Amino acid sequence: MTRAWRRVALARGAASPLPRPWRSEPRMAVPERAARVLIVDEKRADRELARVALEGMARVECVRSADEGLAALRRERADLLIADLSLRAGNGLDLLARVRREQPGTDVLIVTTNASVDSAVGALRMGAADYLRKPVTAEELSLAVDRVLGRRRLLEENVRLRDALQTVESCKALIDCLDPGEVYTVALELLLHALWRKRGIALFNRSYQSMPDSAAFRGFSEAQAVRLRELLVGEKPIAVTSIPEIDDWTSGPLFDAFATAGVETDRVLTVPVRGQESDAGVLWVLGDGVSFEDADLERAMIVAGHAAASLDNAVRYSQAKAKAFVDDVTELHNARYLHHQMEHELRRAERYASPLSILFLDLDHFKRVNDQCGHLVGSRALKELGRVLSACVREVDTVARYGGDEFTVILSETPFERGHEVAERIRETVEQARFDGGRSGPLALTVCIGVASYPEHGGDRESLLSSADKAMYRAKSMGRNRVCTADELREAPGSGLG
Repeated sequence: MTRAWRRVALARGAASPLPRPWRSEPRMAVPERAARVLIVDEKRADRELARVALEGMARVECVRSADEGLAALRRERADLLIADLSLRAGNGLDLLARVRREQPGTDVLIVTTNASVDSAVGALRMGAADYLRKPVTAEELSLAVDRVLGRRRLLEENVRLRDALQTVESCKALIDCLDPGEVYTVALELLLHALWRKRGIALFNRSYQSMPDSAAFRGFSEAQAVRLRELLVGEKPIAVTSIPEIDDWTSGPLFDAFATAGVETDRVLTVPVRGQESDAGVLWVLGDGVSFEDADLERAMIVAGHAAASLDNAVRYSQAKAKAFVDDVTELHNARYLHHQMEHELRRAERYASPLSILFLDLDHFKRVNDQCGHLVGSRALKELGRVLSACVREVDTVARYGGDEFTVILSETPFERGHEVAERIRETVEQARFDGGRSGPLALTVCIGVASYPEHGGDRESLLSSADKAMYRAKSMGRNRVCTADELREAPGSGLG
């Protein structure tokens, strides 16, 4: 059996092929994954008999002495050692003891001419898997070996299932991930834990693009992580959507990035994670001198499968959350999102000591538009106004419909003077624009705008919005189609400010 199963397509609904334990069939070619059996016997005839008996069942190596047997085990691990108890250069029990001490994963089958109950019990107590008395026929030996290897396969399968179950249990941590980026980060940590590795990377997109825009690193120095992020996300991005299957990489563009960042490794396990939507990413686990075994690949498949399911849930949640934050009429953000974003921007402004400005807008005499032209025209005009407002500000700024014909703009990292300038530009742009009035012809609209800034006019969401709102109402009281700042409120009689 080849190791082609390692490249597992992650198409949803496709069955995940797993390695199947090999079963012996006499006189057949030895499978690549067959067990390795080492025979230690001084008699050439007995060695040849064992070789013929086990033909097709296992990869067989024969040696003449205990020392040669130990050397062969050090060179390559064996699944089963068949040893003559009566070796002249060191008896079989001594060899058994050393093998159990130095190669605990190797089973031992003892064969001898002079068998006694005491010697058999002694060998079994020392850990021998079975005991045969010479002369041994080919059929007896093949049955005994098949028995030992069968038990071994069963134990290995139990360990595999136990490890798989533990991996499945650990993947429950993905259930609580409601952000797609968090899914990849948690999946990377789970994969590193499952494979007993220390260094890994999660590279993923969160904007429905083919190239990645986010990354997470574990086990790297800060300088290495910064340089790898520059390379993998910016300078030399790897298209995560082009990685179709789990694979064991030993070369390629990723290794070029490692070399540039000063990261040394000989191999990387590549685990793509994709949901049903456009979101896609990949988990990379560095081998660091240790090859990846079949069990590692199976655990990687488990983590990838659970991560894909959690990614679907996270994407659906994010989409539903986004819809909850969008105004149905204008397709701008709504008041709920505005409050959330203001808290975020205020925390950011406080952390970095940066300015922040808020604009509060209200259309002048908009009730007349609804009364004279109808609500459909009014709704269409509000949507057009939303596009005008968005065109007047930067992508990093936030435009939201606060309610009715009121709008709010958050100007990130914008000082008071600059915020005032933006407000005047918006007022002039709206005044010059013409909106679809249906049968009534083009509509001319104007707005009143209030301007307030952090930290001059408030240190929290409520005080800033209140200052901008009051400034907007002052503009209305002064004749409409105006901009008024929170500074002017301090000058107004009876304002209660300053």
